[in-house]
Amino acid sequence: MSEIQSDTHFQRWQESEALAEEMIPLLGRLYRHYNVIPSLFGRSLINRSVIRILKNHRYVLKAEGTELSVSDTMPLVRAMVELELAPAHIDLGRLAVAFKRSGRSDVDAFLREQLAEIVGGHRPGGHGGEPQDVVLYGFGRIGRILARILIEKAGGGNLLRLRAIVVRGAQDDLEKRASLLRRDSVHGPFSGSIVVDHERSAIIANGHYIQVIHADSPREIDYTAYGIDQAIVVDNTGKWRDEAGLSQHLEAKGVARVLLTAPGKGSLKNIVCGVNDATIEESDRILSAASCTTNAIVPVLKAMNDEFGIIHGHVETVHSYTNDQNLIDNYHKGDRRGRSAPLNMVITETGAAKAAAKALPVLAGKLTGNAIRVPTPNVSLAILNLQLERPTDSQSLNAYLRRMALYSSMHKQIDYVDSSEVVSSDFVGNRHAGVVDARATIAEDRSAVLYVWYDNEFGYSCQVVRILQKMSRVHFLYLPRAEA
Repeated sequence: MSEIQSDTHFQRWQESEALAEEMIPLLGRLYRHYNVIPSLFGRSLINRSVIRILKNHRYVLKAEGTELSVSDTMPLVRAMVELELAPAHIDLGRLAVAFKRSGRSDVDAFLREQLAEIVGGHRPGGHGGEPQDVVLYGFGRIGRILARILIEKAGGGNLLRLRAIVVRGAQDDLEKRASLLRRDSVHGPFSGSIVVDHERSAIIANGHYIQVIHADSPREIDYTAYGIDQAIVVDNTGKWRDEAGLSQHLEAKGVARVLLTAPGKGSLKNIVCGVNDATIEESDRILSAASCTTNAIVPVLKAMNDEFGIIHGHVETVHSYTNDQNLIDNYHKGDRRGRSAPLNMVITETGAAKAAAKALPVLAGKLTGNAIRVPTPNVSLAILNLQLERPTDSQSLNAYLRRMALYSSMHKQIDYVDSSEVVSSDFVGNRHAGVVDARATIAEDRSAVLYVWYDNEFGYSCQVVRILQKMSRVHFLYLPRAEA
């Protein structure tokens, strides 16, 4: 490469950096003033660095096949700031690609057509709903990631408000609780500031005052004493998984509804957001968010069944070890789980196949499942071995799943990657329920094998937050409208 070519590439990079720097405060205004949440094909643009914004633009080329730069999206962002938009989630990537392909030049007119439902809809002080108090009952792996996401997402309308966490143990453990929120060996440091209020037993994270309540039983807590009312309690303990046990939360003052972050037993609805969240009714007091594996596989299974029909399938889960296992060999009530998690692959059972039928009844009796726990701390892999009603091939199947990931109503749940180099650690922090690995797809006639990666901590927690939004008074439009 000549020196002139080298200088040209570097100059273009610097120009892109400058535009991304200029874009950040505009994105912040859309978010904090209008509660408009912009993304690029599902990749958030809020509170992102210059480099992350540029990388998200680069992703569009890999996923959509169309190069998209900040010079393409910047005119749309500038125009959106002037349109007095009502609260909504807006996929800037899909808008920008559509605008480029349209051959039009009037950005304002294009946006007024595409965003007609929300143009001029801004109301001072109106953020799309009333604030909803949230309490995290349990502060382990999922509880702390939920806290991070809720704090991060509160910058717009502050609608889902994390008001308290409930823990067992000594009253003097605030520093340790705060430290575990501040530092994470898998997901990295907390993005922001954390201060401990020892006198009032609280953690202040990025300005959010979070009461820390020590209790051994849900019944003994009076949340109204802390100014918390009509709260949704998210039970992360897994101690109770049926209606009788979880109903204890409803006996506490200030609690309206309960969400379990584990598969529910009995008649409890197991909700996979994007698939069966429309079944959530106002009268539902207790719901389950199913499991991380169920959330990863059900959207893909729904997409496959809708297009090809599923006769039978087997789900094999290669799952990172969890806190339920032992670090070294020791007694465990579960089969094989007593053996050292960091040193062994451990065959174990999974209820994901049966739970999938709860979220998607059409699959009842059609799936079997098993699991292997492996020596990695996070990110798992589901292998779907399916017998289909209609024939297909790998290329056609991947093209369909790519379209579902980019344009369907399940674009928040299904992600898509087409690279021969990716490994599990590349998906740490991915916010989708599952990621289809296109290079691993095998399809011939009526047989198909799909490999679906998922961050069993972060991706699942994002699904839980989406259910919280459905359960609460928080209602957003997603624009432009999905194709299916």
